[in-house]
Amino acid sequence: MGVSVALVRKLTQVDPPLREVLLAILEEMEKQRAQWEQSITKTEFNELKNIVAQLGKTVNELAEAQKKTEEKVNELAEAQKELAEAQKKTEEKVNELAKAQKELAEAQKKTEQRLNELAEAQKKTEQRLNELAEAQKKTEQRLNELAEAQKKTEEELKSLSEEVKKLSEEVKKLSHGLAQTRRQVGGLARSVAYALENEAFRKLPALLKKKYGIEVIERLIRTELEGHEINLFGRAKKNGKEIILVGEAVLKLDDREKLSQVWKNVELVKENIGGEVLPIIVTHFARKEILERAQKAGILIIQSFEWD
Repeated sequence: MGVSVALVRKLTQVDPPLREVLLAILEEMEKQRAQWEQSITKTEFNELKNIVAQLGKTVNELAEAQKKTEEKVNELAEAQKELAEAQKKTEEKVNELAKAQKELAEAQKKTEQRLNELAEAQKKTEQRLNELAEAQKKTEQRLNELAEAQKKTEEELKSLSEEVKKLSEEVKKLSHGLAQTRRQVGGLARSVAYALENEAFRKLPALLKKKYGIEVIERLIRTELEGHEINLFGRAKKNGKEIILVGEAVLKLDDREKLSQVWKNVELVKENIGGEVLPIIVTHFARKEILERAQKAGILIIQSFEWD
């Protein structure tokens, strides 16, 4: 029995190892076919033929199974390829996850560090609160002491107020007495000033002529001009030229304001009478500074000791 072309075509579709086995079997069967034809009966031949036919059917089934196996292998290869791609993506995801996990670990580390810092800050805050509570306690104690001291102060102030009230009454009495004393002193001062003026009226003419070459040609008087009192007023001659004497009598020349008063009277006389005016101040005592200022300003200062 020869091997048909169809059977050979079927064998080519079988997996190589299996194909080799089948071919070996067929060769062995072909080798012994001649011997079998001599010795086997027709019945045995038919059985052998059936076996060969069955073998061909089996080969066909094996070829079909091989085809399906190859399809499965191809599907498996495609699935493996997809699995490899998925594996690659999975690895990428794993890498991303590892990176994210690393970043998360770093963030966790920083968070723990920050929590430690916050815990330390909380500890310090609690310590500070305890200190503040202690300070508050001391403050309240101090406030209580101050309140007590305030209470005592108010009592002392009340007592002091009574004393001040009494003292005010005494001061009022003293003030009244001082006012009377001032009036008396003022009257006395005015009397002394008038006495100085009166003495000046008598002593000045001779002194002016002897010491300064000024001759009084009209009796010195006390007068008033536009409501302003002028202590000393008179006409005189100096170097043959007529002048007007305008002066003030002060007990003590120690204030520059008194120099200003003389100049006001001088300006008043010039405006109302005219002519050359010589300002004079008669005093018992003149401070050196004021005396020098007056002399520089052209004011004649006569001190009472000069006419003795």
